[in-house]
Amino acid sequence: MWARFTAVTGLVLAGVLALPGVAMAKPKDLDIPVGTWLAARTHPAVQLTSVSYTADVAVPTPVANLEAIRGLTQQGVAAVQSGKISSDENSIYRWVVQQMAKEPGRYFSPGAPERVVEATAGGLCTGWWVTPDGYMVTAAHCVGQEESELAQTFATQALTKINEKDAADLVASLGDIASDDEIVRTAAKIFQVWNADNIKIRNVQSSLSLLQSLPGGGVDKTAKAVPIELVAKGTVYPGKDVAILKANGQNNLPTVPLGQDSDVRVGDTLYISGFPGTVTQTSIFNIESKLDPAFTEGPYNASRQTPEGVPYIQTQAPSYPGNSGGPVFSKDGNVIGILVGGLIQQDGGSTEGESFVLPVSIVREKLNEKNIKSAESVTTKAYNEALDLFFKNHYSDALPKFREVQALQPNHPYVAKYITDSQQAITAGKDESSSSILPWVLWGGGGLLVLFVLGTLGAVLRGKRRSKVPPSSFPPVPYGAQPGYLPPGQGQYGHPAQHGQPYGVPQQQPYPQRPPYPLPAAPEDTRAVRPQSPYGTPQQKPGPGANTRIAGLEAELEQLRRNMGQRPPDQH
Repeated sequence: MWARFTAVTGLVLAGVLALPGVAMAKPKDLDIPVGTWLAARTHPAVQLTSVSYTADVAVPTPVANLEAIRGLTQQGVAAVQSGKISSDENSIYRWVVQQMAKEPGRYFSPGAPERVVEATAGGLCTGWWVTPDGYMVTAAHCVGQEESELAQTFATQALTKINEKDAADLVASLGDIASDDEIVRTAAKIFQVWNADNIKIRNVQSSLSLLQSLPGGGVDKTAKAVPIELVAKGTVYPGKDVAILKANGQNNLPTVPLGQDSDVRVGDTLYISGFPGTVTQTSIFNIESKLDPAFTEGPYNASRQTPEGVPYIQTQAPSYPGNSGGPVFSKDGNVIGILVGGLIQQDGGSTEGESFVLPVSIVREKLNEKNIKSAESVTTKAYNEALDLFFKNHYSDALPKFREVQALQPNHPYVAKYITDSQQAITAGKDESSSSILPWVLWGGGGLLVLFVLGTLGAVLRGKRRSKVPPSSFPPVPYGAQPGYLPPGQGQYGHPAQHGQPYGVPQQQPYPQRPPYPLPAAPEDTRAVRPQSPYGTPQQKPGPGANTRIAGLEAELEQLRRNMGQRPPDQH
């Protein structure tokens, strides 16, 4: 009996779940742009990375090469005489300083004393979680610099005050022309180059970290540095510019899936996520803005290859310093590469059509070297399911999923906002969840089908439970009504009064089971006219076997139709 009940119930539930508005939405069915869907799903796994250096930085005192400067002055006089430059003093000195800036090492030599400062330097890049327990992918040049590159970094970031003093001394030695802004700017460039060429770095210490929001379920106004270790590193651009990092003590981190090189081809749209330095290194925006990655898109322009055979993808998707190491996605949300570099303009922007992406096959190669398997986390699975419901306006269904994400990963940077947005949408009456429309579906055509099946089940089960006992064991039943059902008003909507049992399942009785049909006729004053079947089935007197059960089913359906017709439309 229970096997039959389970089978029929399964069919009923399958029918209900197949009704419109109840089935889980697929991303391709969501009425939102691809970029919106991608950004929402991938941003939680994209992290701002930081590499920091501390060192003792030393530069010598510049000593003027008087012989070279005297020769330069004579050239200036000749230029005045030939009419190439004006004869006023400012014009002559401006010309002299410009010539020095072209080759600073010719006009200044290292001298004593050596200037030493304890300096810090570093850079910000982009990384992304590839496993739930803390393995991350980024670019190789984001986790360590060669000695020459490190010298340039320190020269730019640590020698600012020294450069300014050297430039001021030069301008002062030229006489009373300090008001000439062009000479001041040119002098500053001279010593930016000269000090960088003569810098010495000692006692270098480096560290890698992530900059994340503090716990609380959302990005707040305070960030913390999470230490991260270098696991593997390739060669910098134009080599296999990829690195693997590991943050210890992590679990249930949001992740992004790896695709294949063949997932994209020339002409497809590519999507880049990362942290542009134009935002992270400015005082214009607050920390909350700096911890939110930017999303750009552009076409796959061409497939390239270096002389050493390293493949690269050229794309017009905009990128900037700081985006390095960021994931590049196909329209299906899979990582197809890692952003490595581009041709940078003087204003810091990228040259259009000159962003270069290392294909995902190289990323997989580096992961395989360390036996690291990319995997989707339970956090990501729940979050993506919640997002699909959210974008379908199924806010009541999405809300518990978002709360599940928050429980799995309290540091999740976006889930708190989605919880708030879902609650506000429900309050505003925008919810289209299946739970909010299911009662109306059940009392419509779909409900009739469900009740029909449940009624059939009840009739079959009651027939199984009957045995031969004297008719006097039961109270009178009105003519035309089926055993186990009450006249309208005595059971809920005409259903049997079964005290908590599922509709259609007969309740266990303390007295013997009911006899087989036919039942004795009720007293004359309780007889009622049997309703006509809506399907045109000829009326039959109660009798044993299948005919009796069919007749009983017709009466049940007619009673249900009456009750449904009497039910106010605003009831559930």
